[in-house]
Amino acid sequence: MLSAPPKAVVSALDLIGNTPMLELQGFDTGPCKLFLKLENMNPGGSIKDRIALTMIEAAEKDGRLQPGGTIIEATAGNTGLGLAQVGILKGYRLVLVVPDKMSREKIQHLRGLGVDVRLTRSDVGKGHPEYYQDIAERLAADTPNSVYMNQFANPANPLAHETSTGPEILAQMDGDIDAMVVGVGSGGTLTGLGRYFAKHSPKTKMILADPVGSILAPLINENKHVTPGSWVVEGIGEDFIPDTCDISLIEKAYAISDRESMETARELLRRAGVLGGSSSGTLLAAALRYCREQTEPKRVVTLVCDTGSKYLSKMFNDYWLAEQGFADREMHGDLRDLIARAVREGGAVTVAPEDTLMTAYNRMRSADVSQLPVLKDGRLVGLLDESDVLFAVESERERAERFARPVYSAMATRLNTLQVREPLEALLPVFQRDEVALVMDGRDFLGVITRIDLINNLRRA
Repeated sequence: MLSAPPKAVVSALDLIGNTPMLELQGFDTGPCKLFLKLENMNPGGSIKDRIALTMIEAAEKDGRLQPGGTIIEATAGNTGLGLAQVGILKGYRLVLVVPDKMSREKIQHLRGLGVDVRLTRSDVGKGHPEYYQDIAERLAADTPNSVYMNQFANPANPLAHETSTGPEILAQMDGDIDAMVVGVGSGGTLTGLGRYFAKHSPKTKMILADPVGSILAPLINENKHVTPGSWVVEGIGEDFIPDTCDISLIEKAYAISDRESMETARELLRRAGVLGGSSSGTLLAAALRYCREQTEPKRVVTLVCDTGSKYLSKMFNDYWLAEQGFADREMHGDLRDLIARAVREGGAVTVAPEDTLMTAYNRMRSADVSQLPVLKDGRLVGLLDESDVLFAVESERERAERFARPVYSAMATRLNTLQVREPLEALLPVFQRDEVALVMDGRDFLGVITRIDLINNLRRA
């Protein structure tokens, strides 16, 4: 029999917290039981809704945040979404400084909420003038009636987890939890849960899931101070120790590669039907390692930190994974290795000569490309780019007929092609002519190589 549905609430703020707990099935967890706290079910789609509410309420209570004021924050996206979710409903203006590696879905979500989003570099560290936290601090100093929330040093951040997340988990686990696996972005989750369990469940060990490249796992496991690297996973991993992060609470850390994080998050969707983000993959991968290392049964909990719907253009996009080097592909040692969307694999976005310009335009938009190979019976017969479409529709006097013209009336037919075994250096003259490389194997068309494909290849090399 179904339980009674929740009562109606008057605000989305009333939906923050009290998220479900799921016992994971279909994974090798050794002798352990592994449970997922589904923080992706918060109204803003992540665990950060919790800290957004407590930080804003604390700023209101101590008078730092006045009616009509501006909230400023440096964020990997989810804290910003949480602050926007709460702040806009309370009538505040939001200015968020976001590193440029964040997914487009997060940025579009923020802008959809009316947030002033400032993008900055993700490849610089603390102290650099373009570091996102330093920019946010300067903006707050220059903006009247504003508050820099600074999740990295705000005591209301860990307090949210000490007073809500921790008690919920312990109650859902009937007071029996042996290990809690978390990540560190600001450190609030680790510190808040660690403090709560230290008081109310002393046997619970805090386990850290950390991206490879972060300084935390080497520091915890080997007491090593390393130079920070880079990682693709969003929202966790650090190049410094935030004030809100009490690393003394950590029993053990696992360093998880970007590739393992992405693969694990995708497995979570396929096997358990849970759509989690990249950091959820990191946490689950670490939790699975911990469980498999145990020699006796343990009850282990980790978090689905946010929803994977914010990463559909990235980690759930097969072509993006291939571009990043996270997908298994057969390597040939020739130009085929640079083709992101190969014709033979069914990935190439193409049109036929008889298709309309509207069809071509729609495919360009949906695939986010600016040129389309034109194929007839599998053979390359032309290339249509944005300029071709623009010239064709602009020159057509009858408005209704502009996009009804066939592709063959606008496409370029004098094509410069490259054979697949030509050297990498052969691409440069093509790009200098503002063209894309059309790669052939004899008479067979294999696919297109663009400038970004070459850049991705050089970055991976």
